Amino acid sequence: MNFDALFQSQLDQLKQEGNYRYFAELERKAGKFPRAANHVDGEKRDVTVWCSNDYLGMGQNPLVIDAMCEAVQRTGTGAGGTRNISGTNHDHLLLEAELADLHGKEAALLFTSGYVSNWAALSCLGSRLENCVILSDSGNHASMIEGIRHSRAKKVIWQHNDVKDLEAKLAALPANAPKIVAFESVYSMDGDICPMREIVEVAEKYGAMTYLDEVHAVGMYGPRGGGVSEREGLADRITLIEGTLGKAFGVVGGYITGSAALCDFIRSFASGFIFTTALPPAVAAAARASIMHLKESSTERERQKQQVAKLRQMLDQAGIPHMMNDSHIIPVMIKDPVKTRMLADYLMEEWGIYVQPINYPTVPKGTERLRFTPSPLHTDKDIAYLVDALSHLWKQCAISHAVA
Repeated sequence: MNFDALFQSQLDQLKQEGNYRYFAELERKAGKFPRAANHVDGEKRDVTVWCSNDYLGMGQNPLVIDAMCEAVQRTGTGAGGTRNISGTNHDHLLLEAELADLHGKEAALLFTSGYVSNWAALSCLGSRLENCVILSDSGNHASMIEGIRHSRAKKVIWQHNDVKDLEAKLAALPANAPKIVAFESVYSMDGDICPMREIVEVAEKYGAMTYLDEVHAVGMYGPRGGGVSEREGLADRITLIEGTLGKAFGVVGGYITGSAALCDFIRSFASGFIFTTALPPAVAAAARASIMHLKESSTERERQKQQVAKLRQMLDQAGIPHMMNDSHIIPVMIKDPVKTRMLADYLMEEWGIYVQPINYPTVPKGTERLRFTPSPLHTDKDIAYLVDALSHLWKQCAISHAVA
């Protein structure tokens, strides 16, 4: 059997549908964010990155860079093993204590990525709690979906951010069944924020555990960057808060926080934690430096909010449709995979602007978009240049000015 032919036929179909992913080869420039070099056909061109998840530019912050360099010189490059077998380093424990403090929890547990922390924690909880039912928001991330699926627990999907639907589905379950309500604070593609207080109150009413994904909110919201749960004063009422080190904190890795018993339970039973090499100590040291800084400094968050508001205002003035929300994520709707890819290519090739097209299966078919994430380091001139480029391309490509 010709397996390569089977692979290629499905790849060809992806390309025909406009959903094939092309990677931009970038070289980040330390201290120059959002500037980067784009490698194309053996040559380099300067581009401005408009879709980075390094939301606050902390991956370029001198404090974070210095902390990583110091730790490399002190500890070397890798962790040396799994957390169980020689891989637990002092820097890991310092970072876990910092994360527990950030969310006001007893303990925290590190993972190699936010995807792995969701997959490992949810699969562990769902499989180890007898007769467990996991109620998952319909907009939840693929990592949560995979964790729930792998757990083989009963899954109930409730309509996105619909608290009435959640309550109806909780009420229909046996009172004595362990229940987990799994949801996100900021949803990454539409940028909408959940009605957190109402969700927590309904979950408490039915004795359900709350599992909150704050990956797009940590560092960004709350007086110390603890996320939407900190901003709303709800962190102490949420059973488990999951986050990432790879977005606003500018490094890499994932984590969970909760009670000491909860974190020890997942540490002891989650295969995604037990059987993988620990994060390099230098990564942990850099992440800790980033978190410590953002606990004290609101400068980055305030500047970022200003630039988000400025881009939205200029898009409105130019008649460029963007999805309204209360977060830092600005989806510009195209609704056609081929046009979305074409616009992204034009922006890169003709304007030196890099934004990744977001197509199916990341978003439903017919909702294709360009997703912009202004940072505190994007200047007013950058914003004006971007809107000018979009305005030219909107006319050139005859894109609709309607959002819905």
